[in-house]
Amino acid sequence: MSGARRWLGYGAIVLVFSIACGLLSWWQFSRLEEARQRVDRIERNWDAAPMPLAEAMPVLDAFDIERTWQPVVVSGEYLADDQLLVRGRPRDGRPGFEVLVPFLADDGTILVVDRGWVAPGSAQDEPDSVPAPPSGPVELLVRLKPGEAVIPGRDAPAGQVATINLPTIAGLVDGEVRTGAYGLLASEDPAPATTPASLAKPALDEGPHLSYALQWILFAILAVVALGWAIRNERRIRAGQPAPPRRGGPTDAEEEDAVLDRQG
Repeated sequence: MSGARRWLGYGAIVLVFSIACGLLSWWQFSRLEEARQRVDRIERNWDAAPMPLAEAMPVLDAFDIERTWQPVVVSGEYLADDQLLVRGRPRDGRPGFEVLVPFLADDGTILVVDRGWVAPGSAQDEPDSVPAPPSGPVELLVRLKPGEAVIPGRDAPAGQVATINLPTIAGLVDGEVRTGAYGLLASEDPAPATTPASLAKPALDEGPHLSYALQWILFAILAVVALGWAIRNERRIRAGQPAPPRRGGPTDAEEEDAVLDRQG
């Protein structure tokens, strides 16, 4: 293969590599934009004025993602017999469960409410006890959150679910269940004596996507620079040009030679 054809092959490899780096950088920038939108929704909605549930979520099976974390007030009563536990929910480095209790609102619809976190039991893979919800009429303040996807291959025993997949939960509860979003409990009135541990406000963190995006751009630039340096170096060698002068002081061997020359 001639030198020109060889370098054309190297150039094609660098071109493909640079395009791949560009696509990966673009993907990281898109992830960064998603993270910024998520942070913006938390900052905008978390401490917003509460809204009626029907106003924030007028359709049972749909939800405006921009309403995520919006506080809403809803009155009704818990369906305590239909309580479920969500498996695999860590908190402060400890495994545990989140407690889901369907809530029958005064308008006849059912909102799935996440009441908080409980630790696993001391002798079995389920809590020793779960604080009961208030009985009778109660008013809730909850923050809305979209449901989760089904994870293939992950299942759970009776009385538990692997994820907060609202259509799956709706199949376990009799009634008109809202499948667009569920409520993360903020307060109950009247308040019970004990409750599951409350879930913390999400971190306002954009993640490392910006640094990753810039790294992929840098990799592409370095590949192009390396190719240009290699081509230039080969041309210099073929032309018989001397190597460029070395920067810095003389080596140890050169200093020893200079001493011997002076002594001679």
